[in-house]
Amino acid sequence: MRESTMMDADTMVLPRLGPAEAGVEDPWGEDHPPGRSRAAARAGAGPHRWRTAAWLLPALLAGALGGAGLGAPRLRTGELATWRAATSPWRDALTGGDLAAAPYHLLVRASVALFGASDAALRLPSLLAVTAAVALVGALAARLFAPGAGVLAGALLAVLPTTVRYAQEAQPYAVALLAAVLATRLLLPVLDRPTVPRLAAYAGALVLLGAVQPGALLLLAGHGWVVLAFRRRSAGRWSAAALPGLLLVAALLVAGGPGGFLPRGVRPDPAALAAAPRELFGVAALGLVLAGLALFSLPLRYAAAICTAWALAPALAMLLAAWVVPVWSPAALFFTVPAWAVLGAVALSRLRAGWAVAGLAAIALVGAPVQSAGSSAIRLVHAILG
Repeated sequence: MRESTMMDADTMVLPRLGPAEAGVEDPWGEDHPPGRSRAAARAGAGPHRWRTAAWLLPALLAGALGGAGLGAPRLRTGELATWRAATSPWRDALTGGDLAAAPYHLLVRASVALFGASDAALRLPSLLAVTAAVALVGALAARLFAPGAGVLAGALLAVLPTTVRYAQEAQPYAVALLAAVLATRLLLPVLDRPTVPRLAAYAGALVLLGAVQPGALLLLAGHGWVVLAFRRRSAGRWSAAALPGLLLVAALLVAGGPGGFLPRGVRPDPAALAAAPRELFGVAALGLVLAGLALFSLPLRYAAAICTAWALAPALAMLLAAWVVPVWSPAALFFTVPAWAVLGAVALSRLRAGWAVAGLAAIALVGAPVQSAGSSAIRLVHAILG
């Protein structure tokens, strides 16, 4: 009887993670973290206006930063395939090129049909996706931690150079980012109580993720770890919800070849691994800063474990696969960046408000030269090409 009680502990005393009677499996015995008073729990709940600010303020920031360069002249090299697919006849769009990218190309064709074939119209789905993803990250962090952490998490994600870059590029990374954040957000009610409607919503988000970037379903490595660690009894139902997305990826793999499943990349030699923080965050120093901040958020246990698994498990899965086939690509792991932003924001939220804002401003200033350099390079290319 005592052994059964240890394996099926009550839900941990953490804000908004579900009722205590949900029956959380807690193999580490961390179901009662010390030092959390009732006053702190009430402060974490926050008034409604701060919950609105947690997603609205970061969304406005992301929209402003991404929209500022949306109409930058000339498409980048990676966007040319999107332009060809969006402006070619329907038959060529559906049968030519990379079949794994066809769902994303259809989305861009819809944008072109509504707003024309300008560079800005091609990039508009990416801007909208990043703005929505940043808003969801703010709401997710507010639900897991506190509204202040939500504002910081969304703002931190919004100012990262790679976030601004992919908001201004007609490539599937931004839409995959939104799908990954949505799937993680929908995982929370599944962990609380895996009803059929909740599982169906979660499955739909995974299908969207697999459709726009099949390799991004490596997110399931992180979600699966969370389920096995905290909700083993729901593992079967979670697996059933993940199956439609996996079947879609399998179909793309059969139709389009191995390139449709995992991204084209390199083998993980020391040079490639050393370059990963710069490619993932825009500046190598930002990767080190976010990793350091993440270490200070880990004592929050269950809530932080969700984000930690999201940040690390897909990268480890890709790393293992890359030893067999050359698929190591930090850009394809962009969907894990929100997890780093949340963990970093939680650490910042433990400081006084002034220091937290100063830390956020410092991170933005570190990334600003990269964004400026990118804009200058685009203008230079435009001047050379006439």
